[in-house]
Amino acid sequence: MGIFYSGGNWIVRRTSWLFADCRVSGRERVPKTGPLIVVANHQSNMDPPMIAAFVPRRMRFPAKAEIFEKGWAAYLLNAWGAFPLKRGETDRQAYEWLLAELAKPSGAVALFPEGTRTPRGMRRAKSGIATLALRSGATLLPVGLTGTEGMSNYFRTLWPTGKIRIKIGEPFTVRPGWKPESKEELDVLATEIMGRIACLLPEEYRGAYSDAAAAPPQHTVDIAVGL
Repeated sequence: MGIFYSGGNWIVRRTSWLFADCRVSGRERVPKTGPLIVVANHQSNMDPPMIAAFVPRRMRFPAKAEIFEKGWAAYLLNAWGAFPLKRGETDRQAYEWLLAELAKPSGAVALFPEGTRTPRGMRRAKSGIATLALRSGATLLPVGLTGTEGMSNYFRTLWPTGKIRIKIGEPFTVRPGWKPESKEELDVLATEIMGRIACLLPEEYRGAYSDAAAAPPQHTVDIAVGL
């Protein structure tokens, strides 16, 4: 599957440059090693293959089990590092799986904390991303995606069109020594994480996080790549 992952990403990059106006910025900010959580806004089903293709780390993605029901979809998703999660078991199963991945020396996962596609602007995320960041101690990497909202079919990876922008922000981590004392503080941390994604997007895509995009960080700090 490693060859398929690399080959599939090569195809996505080539078709994106050939058929679409695709630009990527900030690739130099991606940590080369160490546990990593890539957090991004979620516009369409094209987002996971786009992140896999343009963020230079081998990543895995949690995804709803229903998406795997078609044979060709299951093959593609498994090859791209997706992990099926069943309804009713998703929260606990996902959490344990993510912690196991991030316990690996260079484990990397890509998450869409909004939990569903939001093509018309970001919606409120649950505080689970904050809990995962605290428990794993992993570095977080924000990514802002625009231009994929009109491409819901996975086959569009072979013929993407339009103006696609993938902006990679500064890696960061939860401030050392800080521990939340309430659910409200966890929500504040989740909002801060989402605000770091929102600031990479044009105003019209920020949705519920327009104010958070401009707010100074309270519980997170930037980290230097390579340190």
